[in-house]
Amino acid sequence: MELRHLRYFIAVAEEGSLTVAAEKRLHTAQPSLSRQIRDLEYEVGVPLLARSVHGVALTTAGKAFLDHARLALTQADAAIEAARRAGRPEKSRFALGFLTGQEIDWLPEAMRVLRDELPTIDVSVTSDFSPVLAESLTRGSLDLAFMRREGGGTDLIYKTVIEEALVVVLPSDHRFAKLDRIELPRLEGTPFINVSDTAPELRKVIDSYIRASGLPIAAAHEADNIAMAVSMVASTRGFALIPGYIKNFLPWSVVSRPLKGKAPTIDLVVGYHKDNASPILAKFISRLGDLIERASKHLPR
Repeated sequence: MELRHLRYFIAVAEEGSLTVAAEKRLHTAQPSLSRQIRDLEYEVGVPLLARSVHGVALTTAGKAFLDHARLALTQADAAIEAARRAGRPEKSRFALGFLTGQEIDWLPEAMRVLRDELPTIDVSVTSDFSPVLAESLTRGSLDLAFMRREGGGTDLIYKTVIEEALVVVLPSDHRFAKLDRIELPRLEGTPFINVSDTAPELRKVIDSYIRASGLPIAAAHEADNIAMAVSMVASTRGFALIPGYIKNFLPWSVVSRPLKGKAPTIDLVVGYHKDNASPILAKFISRLGDLIERASKHLPR
C-alpha cells in the first residue's frame, strides 16, 4: 500500500464518483483510477466502495478506513514538512521601525543596506510615534528604528542620520503662500497648530523656537499626528511648524515654505538597544555611513 492509494481513495470517497474524482481531483484516466482502487481493496482484503450506476458509496469497512486514511495522510504531510524545516536553516528575523511618514524616504535605503541579507532573513516593518518605537526597542520587539532622540532611557544608542529643518505649513491660498520664505512674525495672529505630547522631542524644539522669538504665539489647537496637523491647517486656515519630510503628505490645499533666517532643526536618528547582539544589526550599523551619504544626495538637509 502506498500513499497515492490513500489519496485516490479519499478523493473518490469525497466526490462519490470515480469519473469525477479522476477528472477534477486527480487528473488521471478513470480506468487507471479504478485499477488503483481495486489494488487497494485487494491489499485491505475487503470491499471499501459499493459501485452502482449512480456512482460509488462507502461500505461499512470503507467508512472505517476513510478516517484512518485521512489521519495517515495528515501525519505523512506533517512528517514531510518537519523534514524540510530541519533540512534548511531557519530564517533570522530583523524588525525595523519608522517614525510615521519617514518610511517613505528611508525604507528603500534601509532595504538597500539589507539587500545581500534578504534571502536569509525575514524583515518586518512598523511605523509609529517615536516614544512607542523607543519602548519597542527597549522591549526587544524592534531591532532598529528611524526615530527621534528620545530622553528618559540609557539603554538605547542613537546615531544621527540627518538634521531636519522645520518648515511652515499653511493653506495653499494663504496670502503668504506665494513667498519663497516666511518670517515667523508675519504669522502672528494666525491660528497656530502645535504638535501634541505624542511627539515630545519635536514639541520641545517648537516650543523653544516660539519662546526665543518673543512673539505672543500660543497654540490654538494640538495635533496628534501628521495627517491631523495637515487637516487642521486646512480647516482652521492656520499654520504649523513641522519637519521638512511633511512634503510627502501635503494635499493640493496645503503647502510648505521654509522659514526665513535660522530655522529650528531636529535630528532624525537610528536607535537600537545597546545589548542587541544581532549580527544583522551590526552589519546595518557598519553600513550606516553609506546610507547617509546616498540619502544626502536627494534629501533636503
